[in-house]
Amino acid sequence: MPVAPKGGNNSLSKQTANLRNTADARPFSYKKHSHLRKADDISSVFDFKCRVSAPHFVVLGKPNNLVFPRLGIMVAKKTARLSVSRNYIKRIVREQFRVQQGGLPSLDMVVRVTKSFNRQEFAAIVQELSAIFVKIRKCQNS
Repeated sequence: MPVAPKGGNNSLSKQTANLRNTADARPFSYKKHSHLRKADDISSVFDFKCRVSAPHFVVLGKPNNLVFPRLGIMVAKKTARLSVSRNYIKRIVREQFRVQQGGLPSLDMVVRVTKSFNRQEFAAIVQELSAIFVKIRKCQNS
């Protein structure tokens, strides 16, 4: 059995600390703390009643006490019947949030998809999401 050097644990902790620092320095990451996971968090955004609508989406927002925005995505089976379609829609919304989160205020946002879309509409959907993420800033001052 190989024997670890005496300073092994210390050097390992330095390596993991360096990994954490580089991960935190990346502005375009989407980490677990950016997800709205609990039902109470999502329902509190619905109760706040600050919303922005577009043809494919309704985005609800509520200020949070954190230094970063958080996102929740809702795609009903009624909107997109196949799970492949629902997952594609969620992936597109999540990616646009990830790219734009550096310019977003500290809000809890829930994106509710009201109309399904496919790959041919990708450019229009990206523009729509960009416009919505700009308009949702009004919820920060509410």
